[in-house]
Amino acid sequence: MRLHSLSLRRAALAAAVACIGALAACSSTTKPKPTPLEEFKPQIAGKVVWTARVDGVKFPLTVAVNAGKFTLAGDDGRVVALAADNGRELWSANVGAKIAAGVGSDGRYAAVVTRDNELVTLDGGKPLWRATLPSRVETAPLVAGERVFVMGVDRIVRAFDAIDGRKLWTLDRPGDALTLAKGGVVAAFKDTLIVGQGPRLAGVDPLKGSVRWEVAVASPRGTNEVERLADLIGPVARVGDVLCVRSFQSAVGCVNAETGALVWTKNVGGSDSVAADPQFVFGADASDRITAWRAPNGDVAWTSDKLLYRGLTGPLTVGKTAVFGDSEGFVHFLARADGGMLLRLPTDGSPVASPPVLSGTTMLVVTQKGGVFAFRPE
Repeated sequence: MRLHSLSLRRAALAAAVACIGALAACSSTTKPKPTPLEEFKPQIAGKVVWTARVDGVKFPLTVAVNAGKFTLAGDDGRVVALAADNGRELWSANVGAKIAAGVGSDGRYAAVVTRDNELVTLDGGKPLWRATLPSRVETAPLVAGERVFVMGVDRIVRAFDAIDGRKLWTLDRPGDALTLAKGGVVAAFKDTLIVGQGPRLAGVDPLKGSVRWEVAVASPRGTNEVERLADLIGPVARVGDVLCVRSFQSAVGCVNAETGALVWTKNVGGSDSVAADPQFVFGADASDRITAWRAPNGDVAWTSDKLLYRGLTGPLTVGKTAVFGDSEGFVHFLARADGGMLLRLPTDGSPVASPPVLSGTTMLVVTQKGGVFAFRPE
């Protein structure tokens, strides 16, 4: 009986993973064609200021941003730190195996997880220590406070000493049998570790691994485990004391991380992260319809159907714009106020692999072919 149940759960997990990349419902047999791009007159200026290259990116990449540098990686195991202003290589190292999740960095230490379930930590680009993990990892490690925090697809969180790799604690909580093979939430908020535990956002003591507070962002619905899958998707968006996050195929919501209280939640489908600023929370649903919710209460400010089925990434807010990458390598700059198209810039024609990130005035985009493009909007 246990073997049968396990087989069913694995089958359900495979179905759920397949749905992640789908732009239509899982029951659909054909993928809708991307909406053709409309002609428009650019309202702002922007240009590529430097480029670089890593090996192809076929894992859930997180680009770490610290003190004027970007730290990223490619499939082949190469991890590299680049100066944000001019793209100069500050250091690079190869961890000797293909990468499954990364990169986490505090500016000095950097950490990735290989497909062999090995957590590898580097110090200034030099391999420092390795630790074998018992479960697969899809979420980039978090490096903070001279600790490395890593969460497996089983939602178990482990803390290691960044200097010597000593395991400090493990947070293993009862949860749903089915989990999502997609980058989740592991983040820092002041002196609290923030982790996603299914549809719940939890604040954890980073020294002890004990839970300080927990908030449900979504109430899973459905008739089976796949339909009820509602894990939180990273990265989390922070505005002051408020953290906003998407629950896979279920909701978008915001939590006050200082008090551990839910600010608001709205039922909406989708499989990618959201971005936020003091006025709005931005995100695209499963069909790539973009919505801006008002940050204080979650009311809809505007929606846009101009980029339907274009395989949008999670967004980035920059000045007066909300920025999305798409599956054809375009980077779209939308007006925060009303969703109007302000600027569109190309990359190498392959899908943008992760949400754009910002360091100072330099915005970075990485594609699945390994193209690294630094833009400077004007």
